[in-house]
Amino acid sequence: MAIGWLALLKGVPWAGVISTAPLVAEGAKQLWKAVSKETPSPQPATPHPSPHATLEARVFRLEAEMDDLHAQMVKSSELIKVLADQNAELIKLVEAHRVRMLWLSGITLLVAVVALAGLAVVLLR
Repeated sequence: MAIGWLALLKGVPWAGVISTAPLVAEGAKQLWKAVSKETPSPQPATPHPSPHATLEARVFRLEAEMDDLHAQMVKSSELIKVLADQNAELIKLVEAHRVRMLWLSGITLLVAVVALAGLAVVLLR
């Protein structure tokens, strides 16, 4: 099972993932700034009695729905920003672990070579 994960992790283009992580985070921040700008507060709905009362009621209802959709969009973009920040942090941690694993693999290989050399010296005596 560990070999499957290792093969999967080897197939990931880490250089590309790491190089694009800041771009993803910056894009999410820009999206958040663009969406979270203050919008003008809606005027109170006071329809006047007229032959177009139903049309005015529909306009007020659509404006309220538009405000709700804007609020949902702000919440969604906030979530995207948080996820992008977490993704960037995760990429940093994975890269740190990858470097640590390379160092540990090198040290393990060095210890194995020294142990085999010591064994060979003992056996050749």
